[in-house]
Amino acid sequence: SGSHFTSLDSPLAPSLPLQEDFVYHWKAITHYYIETSDDKAPVTDTNIPSHLEQMLDILVQEENERESGETGPCMEYLLHHKILETLYTLGKADCPPGMKQQVLLFYTKLLGRIRQPLLPHINVYRPVQKLIRLCGEVLATPTENEEIQFLCIVCAKLKQDPYLVNFFLENKLKSLASRGTLNVISEDTLKGQDSLSTDTGQSCQPEELCGATRVEHTESEEEPPHQMDDLSTSLDDLNVTSLPEACVVRPNQDYNLVNSLLNLTRSPDGRIAVKACEGLMLLVSLPEPAAAKCLTQSTCLCELLTDRLASLYKALPQSVDPLDIETVEAINWGLDSYSHKEDATAFPGKRALISFLSWFDYCDQLIKEAQKTTAVALAKAVHERFFTGVMEPQLMQTSEMGILTATALLHRIVRQVTSDVLLQEMVVFILGEQREPETLAEISRHPLRHRLIEHCDHISDEISIMTLRMFEHLLQKPNEHILYNLVLRNLEERNYTEYKPLCPEDKDMVENGLIAGAVDLEEDPLFTDISPDNTLSNQEWLSSSPRASPDHPKNDGKTEVHKIVNSFLCLVPDEAKSSYHVEGTGYDTYLRDAHRQFRDYCAICLRWEWPGSPKALEKCNLEAAFFEGHFLKVLFDRMGRILDQPYDVNLQVTSVLSRLSLFPHPHIHEYLLDPYVNLASGCRSLFSVTVRVVGDLMIRIQRIQDFTPKLLLVRKRLLGLEPEGPIIDHITLLEGVIVLEEFCKELAAIAFVKYHASSTP
Repeated sequence: SGSHFTSLDSPLAPSLPLQEDFVYHWKAITHYYIETSDDKAPVTDTNIPSHLEQMLDILVQEENERESGETGPCMEYLLHHKILETLYTLGKADCPPGMKQQVLLFYTKLLGRIRQPLLPHINVYRPVQKLIRLCGEVLATPTENEEIQFLCIVCAKLKQDPYLVNFFLENKLKSLASRGTLNVISEDTLKGQDSLSTDTGQSCQPEELCGATRVEHTESEEEPPHQMDDLSTSLDDLNVTSLPEACVVRPNQDYNLVNSLLNLTRSPDGRIAVKACEGLMLLVSLPEPAAAKCLTQSTCLCELLTDRLASLYKALPQSVDPLDIETVEAINWGLDSYSHKEDATAFPGKRALISFLSWFDYCDQLIKEAQKTTAVALAKAVHERFFTGVMEPQLMQTSEMGILTATALLHRIVRQVTSDVLLQEMVVFILGEQREPETLAEISRHPLRHRLIEHCDHISDEISIMTLRMFEHLLQKPNEHILYNLVLRNLEERNYTEYKPLCPEDKDMVENGLIAGAVDLEEDPLFTDISPDNTLSNQEWLSSSPRASPDHPKNDGKTEVHKIVNSFLCLVPDEAKSSYHVEGTGYDTYLRDAHRQFRDYCAICLRWEWPGSPKALEKCNLEAAFFEGHFLKVLFDRMGRILDQPYDVNLQVTSVLSRLSLFPHPHIHEYLLDPYVNLASGCRSLFSVTVRVVGDLMIRIQRIQDFTPKLLLVRKRLLGLEPEGPIIDHITLLEGVIVLEEFCKELAAIAFVKYHASSTP
């Protein structure tokens, strides 16, 4: 170690022992390579691992003994003598066998244990860059574990200091050369490199020389590291012939850290794959715009994520039981350690389903964490390459089994998505971007939306229920466009109302015991055979209900809400009611639920700045033709058939309608929950549709013997209070009546809760 230290000044003397030690260990390692003839023996049979460990200990000790931020002589030696470069070369050659593992460990511990920032040093980040490229090249290598540890420590360092990521966006030489940027690097400059050669005889790369041109050349893997002449001639050729193919659209940067992690996400070892996913999660969240741009434009991140989503989706069996898709336990991407053997509830395709849902969860979380431009690019890729490319054809197919499976999967990922950016892309995929009022002629403008809404009224009850459930969950998502696109855009002008200033005759508007404007029974062919004495009984509540209009403010909100609640509670005539015969089916349960749900909806809608009161009628275009929109049309049509549809379908239809009525928008409230709305001719509302059903029911009740006892028996069976027995005739109708009665109680409760919420500050 002699001559190196002759020129050192005396004040440094106290730290010499450490440095002498450090150099001793390094020389021992280089000595091994000069002396040994047997390079087949594994590295673990040599002293190299122990020398490397000692060098690390010395560096840590040195740092602990000094002022923070001050570089000591051992660290100076490591940097100046390009020790990391040399180690990289030895690791790449894996000489002796197992050396690559030792080098990876050394780099990992060095970055992890030294507190001062090392990565800004060219003699650290350059070899680190090169070592990154060695990672993930071959899957399932013995060094995978060390590779992922090393990559993750680099990611962690970048998280601490995001600016450093710029050192890891490496320019590609070719594409720069083709634009003539490299003319400044002459052959002479490259030949005159001797002064820069390192101790080990390695020539250093020409990057340092072209700092002026901001060009960073990175050695491509094919280049032999020692043949500088080859490099200079190839540079020459590049200058002479401008290469058109080098001007590809992709920017001229490699983000090898991402590429290596992406390779390792495919590792057969689950733990390694998860660590690689965690590393990517760190990188996408870095706030550096250059890194975000490089990530989305120069790496395969978008393609790889979406291609894997697509292939996992395609690997699912053609028919998975929708209930299994529904109930498979909550998925967390980092814990995809499913073992079929230990699972008592296994079903065919469960492994594939969990893999798909886990990867979807990973994409969702990645987009949630990502820097804004990265998030948008990733979500758009999922939209184009997965939603549109893979899911849409499945949802648009004609096979009922196929539609059911595809809709169940759509429902599942609608429930699962949490990232706003991905949710937005999903919403546009399902509903399209239209925001102007719908017309009947144009309802198929967005084919998928049209098809899914049609599926709510499908010949297969299973498909109808599954699609309605999907919409029900979609409506609970925090995205303003969902409700606007499905409902609000058609209520914007309030052109479902007829604007009549109040006149005295309106006071006695109880013709037929029905609300004027809701449905005029005399003109309705359906009701011509109802004689005056058997119209809806219990309708006295209407006899003193003046029409409230914008000119005549509602005098007493209390009576107003009382009337509205009663309108719904008394809609079903007494002889068709059965709940008061059974304990615990009262209205108060609905009040509690409505209160809780309304609070949740208000929290979601706060950000959307909805108006507190309806748009003034003077400003509305009441002449415009009213169409409730495709979604409400199908729901109202279904609601109109409540007495002839299976019980499960009715539960789902009324569930979606009650969800809609919970939204705190004044137009929704008026259209779905105000029985006193003066409907324009030819328009229907939720109340008018229900009134018509009740009219139909009145006629049909008279044809059924022992109607009330049968109704009671059906209710008790549905509640499990009565064992299943012989089939009851008219069962569909009887079950429909029960759903109708419960639905009216639910709407009454929602109206009551909404009124009280708006009247209490």
